[in-house]
Amino acid sequence: MFTPRSSRSEPVAPGAPMRWRVGAAVGVAALMLLMLWWWRPVLLMPGTRALVIQGGDPYLRALMRTISASESNVVRPYHVLYGGSYVWTLDKHPNRCERIGRGPNKGNCSTAAGRYQLLAGTWVELAARHHPDRTSDPLDAMQLSFAPIYQDAVVYAWLSEPRWGNLSAQLRQGRVQPVLRRLSGTWTSLGYGIESNSMSRELPRVYQRVLEDELARMPKGGSSAPPARPE
Repeated sequence: MFTPRSSRSEPVAPGAPMRWRVGAAVGVAALMLLMLWWWRPVLLMPGTRALVIQGGDPYLRALMRTISASESNVVRPYHVLYGGSYVWTLDKHPNRCERIGRGPNKGNCSTAAGRYQLLAGTWVELAARHHPDRTSDPLDAMQLSFAPIYQDAVVYAWLSEPRWGNLSAQLRQGRVQPVLRRLSGTWTSLGYGIESNSMSRELPRVYQRVLEDELARMPKGGSSAPPARPE
């Protein structure tokens, strides 16, 4: 026999108001994070923090911060190893081969370390040319300090080499994407390599944000002189 439904409203589940409040709070938090990302992405991206080294061209400095946004977007970028573990001392390159768990190189290992995820062999080559404490014997390069200021100094000098075709001039012309493409053979996460990540598509916008910060940090009438030699 058909039984008509009561005209009274159905009882509300006890947890429904709480779920609604939690959902609303999550929505508000997501909106605030989105606003932070739009206005101050550096607050949400520790890899974009200011460099340790002082001085130098703001366009190259912004490029370095953009590279680390994709390569080492962690709280302690100078100390991070490939895969996300950390080392406590940086008296020299860690040279620890961490297993690659995914991607085209799965099963191999990588010695990438530091803010710019430099392989041990790459660091030896670059430090022999650009480390402030380098000697005439390139074999000594592996023992040179890997401290944050030296990571910055070596990479800044490397990006200043003519082999790249004057990156600073290209960046001043607004050619950010061609520069990222040029460097993607070295840093594959920049958007044109074999291992791009979720940050890759955002990097041109990240670059513009950190460039604004670098230009604001420059003293009035300041020049783009090379960074001072680390003490």
